[in-house]
Amino acid sequence: METVDLYLHNAEQVVTCASHGPKRGPAMADAGVIERGAVAVKDGRIVAAGPAAQLDGTVTAERVIDCTGRSVCPGFVDAHTHTVFGGDRAAEFELRIKGASYMEIMAAGGGIVSTVRHTRAASVDELARSAAARLDEMLALGTTTVEIKTGYGLSASDELKMLQVIEGLDRDHPCDIVPTFLGAHAVPPEFEGDAEAYTRCVVEEILPEAAAWYASSRFAERGVPMYVDVFCEDHAFDLDQSRRVLEAGIEAGFKTKIHVDQFNSFGGVAMALELGAASVDHLDVTDRAEIEALGESGTIAVPLPAVNFNLGMTDYADARAMMDAGAAVALATDLNPGSAPCPSMPAVMAIACRYQRLTPAEALNASTINAAHAIGEGEEAGSIEAGKRADILVLKAADYRHIPYFFGGNPVQTVIKRGRVMSL
Repeated sequence: METVDLYLHNAEQVVTCASHGPKRGPAMADAGVIERGAVAVKDGRIVAAGPAAQLDGTVTAERVIDCTGRSVCPGFVDAHTHTVFGGDRAAEFELRIKGASYMEIMAAGGGIVSTVRHTRAASVDELARSAAARLDEMLALGTTTVEIKTGYGLSASDELKMLQVIEGLDRDHPCDIVPTFLGAHAVPPEFEGDAEAYTRCVVEEILPEAAAWYASSRFAERGVPMYVDVFCEDHAFDLDQSRRVLEAGIEAGFKTKIHVDQFNSFGGVAMALELGAASVDHLDVTDRAEIEALGESGTIAVPLPAVNFNLGMTDYADARAMMDAGAAVALATDLNPGSAPCPSMPAVMAIACRYQRLTPAEALNASTINAAHAIGEGEEAGSIEAGKRADILVLKAADYRHIPYFFGGNPVQTVIKRGRVMSL
């Protein structure tokens, strides 16, 4: 009989989301449910998951959690966030209510550039404190692994400041963090009207400094990948500029992502697939041909429905068509101070089920195993399988479908991070 640190037993459901690689197409409808299940944890890792009737006699545990009347699922993975930022944009929220569009606000000097001003003015400690508070809330809502982008510095010193904050969060906060360099998020005020000159600055100056920072960071030391991202959109970076940023990132050893097809489509998805991007994110106006190409690729589609919801949009990325084409679909909050001030993966799942016609199983797989693969964490997180990090949620309900069904609150009873029961 094996002695383990933690044993979860008598769960009404253990929802494993188990998969060899990301789930695609029809496979996304299978959440891997074990009825009346149990999970054993030792040294921060899952050692077994299966029917309680089979496991109960095989382990003895230092701590036992009786999950009667509860279901158990993997910790959520938030694959696209802008968690580090200064200030807020509550005034813009009111402007949108009164009829201003996101692009109108951005063109008038608001939007991302407004947050750049606040982020540049904030100290490392101020940014770290505010971001840690957001991570605390995300963890309480069940998110255990988070991708965090730069992109509100837009100068070498300020982008490095953001990277310093991100590294500190990874060191000090229970959530596991994956870093992304988004120096090409917007054109900063000092380059106003000259995206081409700023693109050269990113490629020739800022990105090389970010690469040098990464090489000596705790992320490189632990084998956590660094990503490069770009906002390929009108009023941001055109197709050629976006390609040059991504190619420079690839040359520096980064993996690639792209903000693409949020408002306009001009070939960004095809370019990203050509470059072997890990994910393509937003995809609100992606056309049928590019959806088919996405389904034939290894790139993960990451719709961000909290953005559409918050902006009052009625059209959403066609995630159903993407799955029907055989694509792997992930979900994320896009947590940011403007278009998606939302820390909640359960809320994102609720929106995706209602407006994108994902089933609860598809939404959960998109928020766990597929999201983990979208940020290079698929071998470590995103499912309840032996050998993986013990990032586990005990839910308040007996049926995991309550996560998106009973919306507006927190469906999580207990968060277990790397085998440790969190006090939240």
